Amino acid sequence: MILTLTPNPSIDRTVALDGELCRGQVQRVTGVTAQAGGKGVNISRAAAVAGLPTMAVVPAEPEDPFVLELRAAGIDCLPVHPAGDVRVNLTITEPDGTTTKLNSPGARVGPEHLEVMAEAVLERAADAAWTVLAGSLPAGAPAGFYADLVTRLRQHGARVAVDTSEAPLRALVDAMPAAAPDLMKPNGEELASILGGDPEVLESDPAAAAEAAHGLLARGVGAVLATLGGNGAVLVTAEGAWHASPPPTTVVSTVGAGDCSLFGYLLGDVTGLPAPDRLALAVAYGSAAASLPGTTIPAADQLRTELVGVTAIGGTK
Repeated sequence: MILTLTPNPSIDRTVALDGELCRGQVQRVTGVTAQAGGKGVNISRAAAVAGLPTMAVVPAEPEDPFVLELRAAGIDCLPVHPAGDVRVNLTITEPDGTTTKLNSPGARVGPEHLEVMAEAVLERAADAAWTVLAGSLPAGAPAGFYADLVTRLRQHGARVAVDTSEAPLRALVDAMPAAAPDLMKPNGEELASILGGDPEVLESDPAAAAEAAHGLLARGVGAVLATLGGNGAVLVTAEGAWHASPPPTTVVSTVGAGDCSLFGYLLGDVTGLPAPDRLALAVAYGSAAASLPGTTIPAADQLRTELVGVTAIGGTK
């Protein structure tokens, strides 16, 4: 089972334009979609589509349409007492795949709301192959919430993956090695923010990204899956480093592509694939998701894993 926590879930509304976004002008919309989302929720969606057992922990009322939508999609959803209504995020996509996101902060939480979420995860982590902590934190949450929860999960012997950014990411790194997860999924910009370097260089140079990722392994992280946008992804473990280039992809929407990449890696892990094949599956999932509208999760027949090129990266330690 893949257990996910999305502490700051959202209703993701996607608006597709018929041309380039122009500020201050009236534009035509070619389509509007809305979906219960958030990073952890997207990973649970991908697991459900792949037929892998999952449970999504989210702060929402049991009869909230958000929860009902997830259950209708076949996702085992565990709602915990929320601080308020689920927030709404707006994504604007242009025909060339350019994506603009407008994310609202959501309801402000107190310590009691955070502890309810943490206890729900801790009680179920023993039954999970992976526990995934993903996304931003809600207003009022301390930046160290993920770091504290990873430390508690490690004391329970759970395998933990974390995908977050900004202050929660920095707090997680500052709390290592006690808070070092088994897997992290930063992008180039996030790698640069915590380890230094030029984010554009890290996005464009897989060897540089791998070298930076080794800085996280030195702090106790088990593996780093660094997504590099159109340049694929890099995987760094204690056994080696690899770069995977994506298949030719017409980008429609990048929303949720990173979440699908992370799920692809987890799927490869639970099915026993070796590291290079886990990376290939991650990139296949991410590129397939980017070719679909909104936050659509790709099905197995939409993956082009055989077109993903994986090469070992030399010169790293």
